[in-house]
Amino acid sequence: MLPFFIYYSMFGFQRVGDFIWQGADARARGFLLGATAGRTTLNGEGLQHQDGHSLLMALSNPAVIGWDPAFAYELAYIIEDGIQKMFGEDRDLIYYISLYNENHPMPAVPEHKTNGLSTKEACLKGLYKFQEADPAKKHMVRLIGTGSIMQQSLGAIDLLAEYDIGCEIWSATNIGELHREAILAERQARLRPLEPAPNFWVKDCLGDFDGVTVICTDNITQYVQLIERYVGGDLVILGTDGFGRSDTREALRRFFEIDKESIAVGALTALARQGKLEASVAQGAIDKFDLKLERPDITIG
Repeated sequence: MLPFFIYYSMFGFQRVGDFIWQGADARARGFLLGATAGRTTLNGEGLQHQDGHSLLMALSNPAVIGWDPAFAYELAYIIEDGIQKMFGEDRDLIYYISLYNENHPMPAVPEHKTNGLSTKEACLKGLYKFQEADPAKKHMVRLIGTGSIMQQSLGAIDLLAEYDIGCEIWSATNIGELHREAILAERQARLRPLEPAPNFWVKDCLGDFDGVTVICTDNITQYVQLIERYVGGDLVILGTDGFGRSDTREALRRFFEIDKESIAVGALTALARQGKLEASVAQGAIDKFDLKLERPDITIG
């Protein structure tokens, strides 16, 4: 039997987290599908159902591999990989997969390679380049999307094009495993001082860079911060810290500042900090997109 357990994402790792640990202790295998994942995707139900932290909690369980696919082909690769590892390689693993309930176009598989790996191979390592930047633009930034918020990263391309900025697009399918691989590599380097330090994927892909990278997710920012120190240049992390709220997706994404306009402003501000743009350009975009500085937070008053 190949078990697939489908449930509200919020109900896993929070309300039934002990059972997942019990399953891992019992060497359970299978797939946990966290449906309606993300703090802005399940709009209208307030804080009790809006999940932005299950992927971080999943990382605490050594038997669980947590995924955050954006496209249909990524999901197909992940499920195939899980079947191969659990049943082909006889490994006691649980695959947790964040799934969203938002309709959007599903693209074809990119034909180019990422650091020598095919899209499938790189996807299963947790990160791959989805789209090259327009070489005709004066400046270039990297935009990294996860899950349904990938659509917001893609939407920022046209906004930034107006400022002569091209966007290199990446999909982060598994930040947790990028973190685990990095920790393993650092341990090997620590215990084998006579040997060259081993490479690891997130640093190979994102480390040799002195520009601006904007990562946007429907999860809390702490999840992305797991890989922050391996990303070269200036990194902007946009996530959904705070209580879930009952409103439209558009209003929620503006509140948490993970919509395409907020991504564009994040890139412009970082470029201005690097001296590549005038600060007035970033301020003009903030005014144009009507982003507000004030945002309620009961923990800081």
